[in-house]
Amino acid sequence: MRRVYLDYNASTPIDPAVAAAMRPFLEDHFGNPSSGHWAATTAKAAIETARGQVAALLGCESDEIVFTSGGSEANNFALKGVFFALRGKGDHIVTMRIEHPAIMEPCRFLERLGARVTSLQVDGAGLVDPEDLRKAITPQTILVSIMHANNEVGTIQPIEECARIAREHGVLFHTDAAQSVGKVATDVNALGVDLLSLAGHKIYAPKGVGALFIRRGVSLEPLIHGAGHEGGRRAGTESALLTVGLGKACELARDLKPMERVRELRDYFWEELQARLENRVVLNGHPVRRLPNTLNVSFLGQIGAQLLARLDGVAASTGSACHSGRVTLSPVLEAMGVAPELGIGAIRFSLGRGTAREEIDAVVEALSDQLGAKK
Repeated sequence: MRRVYLDYNASTPIDPAVAAAMRPFLEDHFGNPSSGHWAATTAKAAIETARGQVAALLGCESDEIVFTSGGSEANNFALKGVFFALRGKGDHIVTMRIEHPAIMEPCRFLERLGARVTSLQVDGAGLVDPEDLRKAITPQTILVSIMHANNEVGTIQPIEECARIAREHGVLFHTDAAQSVGKVATDVNALGVDLLSLAGHKIYAPKGVGALFIRRGVSLEPLIHGAGHEGGRRAGTESALLTVGLGKACELARDLKPMERVRELRDYFWEELQARLENRVVLNGHPVRRLPNTLNVSFLGQIGAQLLARLDGVAASTGSACHSGRVTLSPVLEAMGVAPELGIGAIRFSLGRGTAREEIDAVVEALSDQLGAKK
């Protein structure tokens, strides 16, 4: 079959409008933004414009945005920055069992330095219970980090309630919003968060750029030390090329109307799978509190990786890994309590602005042919 891309949660193509905004900084305007002469002026102004575009998307002030190399750096900056800044006050961090490795691995690193980390359990739909967070907070807790939406199953967490609980205890709250920015509303004041991470290549900007929202009054130890770039919070010569791309992408992401079409297409996909496969397909994740573009389903009696390999030309992700004849279940599905025999059949299809109904129909037909479903 023809190539169909249904892995937008992994990465998005660069939007043509983003590429057009970047092009002058690829071909010209090469000056160091921190220099004090004419060659720096355009680049510096473009970076500040981009900072304002990111801030407008998140509903914050421009000086609360720090550009990073991506979502992983932003997450590391938030976690390590708080730990090193506040370790005199406490050493306890609360997070969640289904976080992205860009949260879990920094937490493991900080544990080697004396941090105590509590990972909250989730239910079968991937939802954390805010009351579990309330019980987990101690006088030594300095940070809570709970992702806004899960990258595998799309479940959206009750961030507003969790952040309110953290605030009641005087604890900083961070959310990894790499998957939710541009798909659902992510106003930092409505969410009540102190720190928020985003990644450019999840919202039709290039790879290699992201941002961390840091609420005014929150002090972090820099992750990268050097000269005084980014208000002294992140050393390294800024890339006007990349930040312009992120800024334009954030400007486009303020319009969530395209995601309604994506949601309708995602729901059509699920309805067609149910009609064709009946009781041989199961939804993973929350049926309602879910990203509008994400469909994670398990095909009963199948190994997701093998089934996807037979769908030659379909780009998607699986919830299991197959190595040396052994199949390992996704840690996210495992934490949700999904039975191994069900979880190994999981495939995540994530749609985007460029997804067409004809492509969904083609994938449904291919799955039907592979699984002997009714026409």
